[in-house]
Amino acid sequence: MRIRSITYFCNPGWPLDQAKLRTAGSFLAEAKSAFEAEGFEVQSTRLATMPFLQVVGADKLDETPRLAEALQEALRSVGIAYACLGPAQPEIAGSYGVIPEAIAASQDIFFSGMMADTRFGISVSAVQACAQVVTRCATVTPDGFANLRFAALANVKPGSPFFPAAYHDVPEPAFAIATEAADLAIEAFANAKSVTDGQWGLIAALEENARRLTVVGDEMSRRHSIVFGGIDFSLAPFPQEARSIGAALERLGAPRVGQHGSLAAAAVLTEAVERARFTHAGFSGLMLPVLEDAVLAQRAVEGTLTVKDLLLYSAVCGTGLDTVPLPGDTTAEQIAGVLLDISALALRLDKPLTGRLMPIPGKKVGEATDFHFDYFANSRVMALEAGALQPPFTETRRFMLAPRRP
Repeated sequence: MRIRSITYFCNPGWPLDQAKLRTAGSFLAEAKSAFEAEGFEVQSTRLATMPFLQVVGADKLDETPRLAEALQEALRSVGIAYACLGPAQPEIAGSYGVIPEAIAASQDIFFSGMMADTRFGISVSAVQACAQVVTRCATVTPDGFANLRFAALANVKPGSPFFPAAYHDVPEPAFAIATEAADLAIEAFANAKSVTDGQWGLIAALEENARRLTVVGDEMSRRHSIVFGGIDFSLAPFPQEARSIGAALERLGAPRVGQHGSLAAAAVLTEAVERARFTHAGFSGLMLPVLEDAVLAQRAVEGTLTVKDLLLYSAVCGTGLDTVPLPGDTTAEQIAGVLLDISALALRLDKPLTGRLMPIPGKKVGEATDFHFDYFANSRVMALEAGALQPPFTETRRFMLAPRRP
């Protein structure tokens, strides 16, 4: 198990408050050393802010690309790898439109767009705006890679340490831990005699690692008078089979991810995370990012795993559709339909879900991806069975969906 990120939450101000950023950098450097001294490898340190609309102000939205560029330079000077400037919000429709330019102006800055939550229901206009962001970001670079830095959010609360979903909502700073822990699930079910035995093994491994993480986190919290928001143990993978959540699902008993039995396996792993005793942050579920997982990427190549499968599994597990490679000619209208489904699932099940979709310019269904990125396992372009939404969806600004009754 590794720490994917120690994420520091604050409002950096605009113009940027350099003193706040130096404080963040100093804290994260100390925290990284402290967790490493406890035996944890730390991949990155990150900064998440208030939604960028609140940072720059509604009357200065056009300065968002300058904010992204300036924040990137400032982070490099204080030793922080990445930052997330939070979600565009339905209250200000224009906040979505500035994201592609801001992503193009930076390399290490992430964004998101809110589509649905329990306050306003599903904003159809926000769904459509997020779909437009995806298609515009797809052309920022020839390989469509810029969409790695954008996610559409449904019912996602502040405080998640995973990017691009991370954002903050209070004046006081805080921090939280995102883990890369798919290997714990593989180990738990490697020699398990039953589902129950494997679950208890995974729960025990999660709780023991959480205990060690919490000791360090609480000490950093006490020393710096900063809130420790907890741990997101979402069993995130790394593109090696030994760290693949797809491998864990198959180790549990699913024949091949995408075949029947896979949903049950996803539910078993997610329930184990939910039952483990620690301060849960963010999603704390199961992540199924196609391009970040060796086995999921291979099952997509084989045609066993489809976009509809991934959406189905979202009903019982983690984060929605993540790093899904799509044809380059996928339209915003098609993407809007998928994002609407994600939003409906999130509200009816009262859970956080995201959509990180990656149309690849010039690529067609079945063609191989050719990303050169250490955190990706190349796969193939997946089919998206979607058409343009029709009235009354397209004539509705927003509508409510209440959580299903227990």
